[in-house]
Amino acid sequence: MGTLVGHVAPGFGFFLLGLWHLYNHIKLHVLHPDAYASLPWFPASRLKYLELFLITVASSMSICMELFIGPRSHQPFDVDGTIPSNHLHNFEHATISLTFLTYAAFAVALDRIRPSAHYGLTQLMASIAFGQQLLLFHLHSADHMGVEGQYHLLLQLVIFTSLATTLLGIPFRDSFLVSFVRSSSILFQGLWLIVMGFMLWTPQFMPRGCFENLEEGHQVVRCGTDEDLHRAKSLVNIEFSWFLILVTVFSVSLYLIMMRFYGKNSEYMSLTKEDLVLEEDSDDVESHKKGELRDLNGFSRVRKQFAAIDTGR
Repeated sequence: MGTLVGHVAPGFGFFLLGLWHLYNHIKLHVLHPDAYASLPWFPASRLKYLELFLITVASSMSICMELFIGPRSHQPFDVDGTIPSNHLHNFEHATISLTFLTYAAFAVALDRIRPSAHYGLTQLMASIAFGQQLLLFHLHSADHMGVEGQYHLLLQLVIFTSLATTLLGIPFRDSFLVSFVRSSSILFQGLWLIVMGFMLWTPQFMPRGCFENLEEGHQVVRCGTDEDLHRAKSLVNIEFSWFLILVTVFSVSLYLIMMRFYGKNSEYMSLTKEDLVLEEDSDDVESHKKGELRDLNGFSRVRKQFAAIDTGR
């Protein structure tokens, strides 16, 4: 994973997954605003388990790349059968992929067997995958003191958001905001991995005073002075803030566009509590006015009857 392709490829996968979930959650909420219930994954029109199959294939390819295709000897072990130091991060990345592979496999199994707790268990499997990802990135064997470490530190914030919202999705299945933030965070994960790949392994994009250095068989970004390192980390923080704004604007704009497009086809638009109170108040006023009119009409009829009696006399 410590290459441009090693970051861009999985980042593109996370980006598409987050976009797919964001689109479907918004569509589901717009069409069924009062009957919304979150789904852990979304079936495709022609192939029900397409999303889970793609996660399985991508995770399997990632494991093969990390352990068998990437290493020069096409196997990750040393001559004595132990794991060499320069391949520790390969096993860490492969373990993350294995966790997502496990999630996808059990998601299919749970959907086919359909136990009563299949939704909660599927969400739990997804949260374990994000938890494993957060743990291994936090305890990464690679150097996390430099520019690459700052990128990974900010990535952990996004992963934690995915983990927290996935866990919250178990008791709050009918909360659209939980699903909205979860989908946006997965999309942000992918976008940030893509940014990491280009910014860390493209010499033209490296901060001033920083350079690539070959260490333990891998290219690592180093800076000449502490001042250059501090400036580079500050630039990473600013970059993260800009992309956070970008993801926020994109997600909310997508919601507004889909609300305008699909809102006409929704089953019914739910009234807010204020609308209900106003409607009840208007009904009370109208009924009160009608009652007064009935009383006035009745009083007029009584007066006419008394007037007729007096005339007869």
